[in-house]
Amino acid sequence: MPSRRAVLTLLAANLACGAAHADALDDPFGSLQWPDLKREFFGTAKVVFDERVQVRGPAFAEDPMNVPISVSALGLPEVETIVVFVDRNPIRKVLEYQPLATLASLGLRFKLEQASPVRAAARTKDGVWHVGGTQVDSSGGGCTVSGATRKDGSWTQTLGQARGKLFASSPVGGENASRLRVMVMHPMDTGLVGGIPAFYVNRLAVRDEQGRELLRLATFEPVSENPVFSFDFPGRVAGGLRLTGTDNNGNRIDGRIE
Repeated sequence: MPSRRAVLTLLAANLACGAAHADALDDPFGSLQWPDLKREFFGTAKVVFDERVQVRGPAFAEDPMNVPISVSALGLPEVETIVVFVDRNPIRKVLEYQPLATLASLGLRFKLEQASPVRAAARTKDGVWHVGGTQVDSSGGGCTVSGATRKDGSWTQTLGQARGKLFASSPVGGENASRLRVMVMHPMDTGLVGGIPAFYVNRLAVRDEQGRELLRLATFEPVSENPVFSFDFPGRVAGGLRLTGTDNNGNRIDGRIE
């Protein structure tokens, strides 16, 4: 006869397994990774699947090192943070975005290791995480090969260069919205290629002429080489913006946006 302690341990394990299975069944993608992702990113916070969080990307990623996606949570009130992550990437977290004076939307490119759900979670002021996503198929390998500038060595001449452009219109946010597109030259090494350690931009911010932060971005290894980001403002924005940041080796990024 098993001991009472062994029975209780087995019962607890079965309950945990059942809860994880229920989480996977509730997930629109039926992802086996979802229960772990939910614990990793949200802990005990309330999480809801919400169609107002829209993630758009290609049905098939022809270039797994440069997969374009856009995220919009414009239908949600008071969004404080947006997190983008990929279920089946070896490094799951792509970025964390705080739209301080911008709209709750952004565009980016990232590396995809294999076919996977790609998700965005928006935390509203009440502490609830609202999750949306899309399925992107791929031949894979985007996280485990080196980029073009790493292969030819040209990254050393352009490292940290940053530039951006303001557009008087935006495809989201209404007729008065404007768009900012920025680019940072950086190899964005994942650390998953033999002999090449992780080397990536980890912090970016856009400030106005008075030094006020308009947006804040934490980026991670899966962001594509020489990353390009798009942000949207609710109205017209004057020139003289500045893009600042760092990488994980302490190199500084600083560029003006006119």
